[in-house]
Amino acid sequence: MSGIPTNIKDDFPVLRQQVHGKPMIYLDSGNTSQKPQSVIDAMNSYYETINANVHRGSYDIAVKATDALEGARAKVARFINAPATNEVIFTKNATEAMNLLTRSWGAANLGPGDAVVISEMEHHANIVPWHMLAAEKGFELRWIPVTSDGHLDLTDLDTLLDGAKLLSVTAMSNVLGTLNDIPRLAEAAHAKGALIAVDGSQYVPHVPTDVQAMGADFLVFTGHKMLGPMGIGVLWAHAEILEVMPPFLGGGEMILNVTKEGFTTTDIPWKFEAGTPMVAEAVGLGAAIDYLSELGMDNVRQHEIELTAYALRTLTERYGDKIVIHGPSEPAERGGVLSFVYGDPEVRVHPHDIAQVLDQAGVCVRAGHHCAKPLMQTMNVPATSRASLYIYNDESDIDILADALEASSDIFAF
Repeated sequence: MSGIPTNIKDDFPVLRQQVHGKPMIYLDSGNTSQKPQSVIDAMNSYYETINANVHRGSYDIAVKATDALEGARAKVARFINAPATNEVIFTKNATEAMNLLTRSWGAANLGPGDAVVISEMEHHANIVPWHMLAAEKGFELRWIPVTSDGHLDLTDLDTLLDGAKLLSVTAMSNVLGTLNDIPRLAEAAHAKGALIAVDGSQYVPHVPTDVQAMGADFLVFTGHKMLGPMGIGVLWAHAEILEVMPPFLGGGEMILNVTKEGFTTTDIPWKFEAGTPMVAEAVGLGAAIDYLSELGMDNVRQHEIELTAYALRTLTERYGDKIVIHGPSEPAERGGVLSFVYGDPEVRVHPHDIAQVLDQAGVCVRAGHHCAKPLMQTMNVPATSRASLYIYNDESDIDILADALEASSDIFAF
């Protein structure tokens, strides 16, 4: 057993409500997670007691606000086993973190004759910024294919990495749930003289994360998928890389000195945090890390393996060829993300219709391309329905999902 408390839903106020007269079953944590009361309380307490701008005042609450921000940074560093706290950069989300990486490191290091390697399972946040920069700088964008069972096809990895300066890849697919072997990918990249950037947006909330064991050079992730608030994300990188990267945004906070002739930047991490930072959001992220750490990330992972196994078994045994769940079939090889198509094999029900029917039963799932259109093209589907699991879900939620799908059979008559 995983060790997750059976009454954990009681910690999440939003899960107490009803939708269309039915208990809300939240199965969209891959999109955003719900927030425990402790996170809400921590953010409220900040605003009620120590709201002040940071790094700028010597009065009591300004010092306490600065301590709260920097304390949250230290919690993040410990949570991902970063070698140093000053390697943690706060951004407003993972997309901004990836754009910081692209526009700072990428713009300074990439040009004609260079290459960046990504995969077909990437989120648009790890695709579009590279397209934009490639159009300006003239480097090549190369793609690792995805196999029919939802894994990366690494057959030609060495060839793809020849002459590449960066491999940028997700640790866990937001569509397939696939867990990629980051240490192996990092070793291959480093053997070719390339760095590796890891999109941990789906991974960090669900799996014990150790950037040093991964062999990563960069890691990006976001707070709102790991019980924290919206509006805060993280870029981590080795200090020696960050030291030579140019600033991403200019203005207050990121400078050491400004004259009419120019400016000099301050130390990392602040040289990448121009302007007033998201202090309350950092406090909320710190509280979310406290909550997850108390649960134990090994327990979080075990809970999701067990629940994913139950979901795969329940849905496939009940519906057979009426349902296709994309991604690896082995629960230990994937996270709790179930992207599926449903209906008669000859005429599938559109995912948006499925989502609307499930909503009437109080079940929240996402429908669409999930910001992964290249992967949808590889899968040869326009969209999928996606149920994504987290710590506050249990087997009864899966049963209700299965029952609600059964009800859609009557509506769409197959």
